[in-house]
Amino acid sequence: MTYTVAALLGVAVAAVIDLWILRTRLLTRMVFWATYPIIITFQLLSNGILTGRGIVLYSPDAIIGWRIAYAPVEDLFFGFALVLLTLSTWVWLGRRGIQRTPVAGEGSRLLKRIKP
Repeated sequence: MTYTVAALLGVAVAAVIDLWILRTRLLTRMVFWATYPIIITFQLLSNGILTGRGIVLYSPDAIIGWRIAYAPVEDLFFGFALVLLTLSTWVWLGRRGIQRTPVAGEGSRLLKRIKP
């Protein structure tokens, strides 16, 4: 499996999880698309540094060959899948009341039950 195929599969799996499994439907929300350019900016910055300096190398046989800020375009696909899956999980957990009202310094629910 090439890096390109893996990246595209990652996007597809993240979209399926968002739209049909967790049903958070972030892909249908304007706020997701309005804030995504911020994420892309920092992703391109970090990818550009890592690949531009030769810290991370890619096999030319495993990628398409198109690069943005020194990084293969496939990195944008993986980054998109990672962000979408993370945010979908966050929203899904939030809807279930997992730490709905975070309080700094009080720890987890388990610790609250243990306190005398």
